[in-house]
Amino acid sequence: MDRQDNDNAIADDGKPARDWVRTLANYRDPSYGRSFLEIAITAIPFLGLWAAAWWALDVSYLLTLAFAALNGLFLVRLFIIQHDCGHGAYFKNRTLNNWVGRIFGVVTLTPYDVWKRSHNMHHNGSGNLDKRSLGGEVATMTVAEYRSLPRWERLKYRMYRHPLVLFGIGPVYIYFLTNRLPYGMMRSAKYWLSAMGTNLGIALVLGLIIWFGGWEPFLLIFIPTTLVGATAGIWMFYVQHQFEDAQWDENENWDMHEAALHGSSHYVLPQPLQWLTGNIGIHHVHHLYSRIPFYRLTEVLRDHPALESMNRLSIRESIACVKLQLWDEKERKLLSYAQMKAAYGPL
Repeated sequence: MDRQDNDNAIADDGKPARDWVRTLANYRDPSYGRSFLEIAITAIPFLGLWAAAWWALDVSYLLTLAFAALNGLFLVRLFIIQHDCGHGAYFKNRTLNNWVGRIFGVVTLTPYDVWKRSHNMHHNGSGNLDKRSLGGEVATMTVAEYRSLPRWERLKYRMYRHPLVLFGIGPVYIYFLTNRLPYGMMRSAKYWLSAMGTNLGIALVLGLIIWFGGWEPFLLIFIPTTLVGATAGIWMFYVQHQFEDAQWDENENWDMHEAALHGSSHYVLPQPLQWLTGNIGIHHVHHLYSRIPFYRLTEVLRDHPALESMNRLSIRESIACVKLQLWDEKERKLLSYAQMKAAYGPL
């Protein structure tokens, strides 16, 4: 680190989250050239791997599945582009953002306008204990809430939070079922049309796949690609807010900027995985200023070492996060069931 970077680190250290907003605004402008390039270097390999997997059907089903699994990660990257469009971050033109997002929504099985609304609700209430039912959050109880429940309700919560449910059943339930209808938004024509238009697009694409290739490409390419992408996406969403030092508060004590910066992790991944996940692991920066296009998030960390060193979470540490289930309002951290019993006694 040179002297200028060191001076920046000293100046940035301890800066309130709200004060970071003005700094991060300097990174919000996207480049049309860069944005279209990112689409090309994501969509072309995605289509190429689809073609390779289709070709491999005549060679080896295992090879087909390998191509499909790898393509699931490119599907995650396509979702990140759609995600940035939803924040108005990918292009300066709002209409272009929306239509690119809608087109990619067919590929990611995600109705763009429905998702855009629920995801913005997530950003506006993340870390707020009184808004946990909004924005598709991973249900998280406080220690006091959990301990006050009857045994059957505690069992239901434990079942819901089990990794096999969250990362096994969850991807199927969300992307194949709940995304097909605008649940909770049924009275709005806009969101109904978004869901039905996406469903129609998916049906046309799948119809063509089955028409030309039969059921094999559907079962051995489309389904595995989607499941790998969906599972990886849900995992990323989980570790971005379900780590030991996350931040939750009652509404009267909740501050959106502090919750965004300190309640979101910096998931440190190997460079290939960081690229495939569109830098979304730099989530504390994204949550604090969602108008920054994903390809500029690394610039922020480069220029501001204080942010680079904040909320860091390694792959090994992220796996351990799965056992953290309950928010301890007294200690202000997530606990496992065992830690809860050790601190507060058996139920």
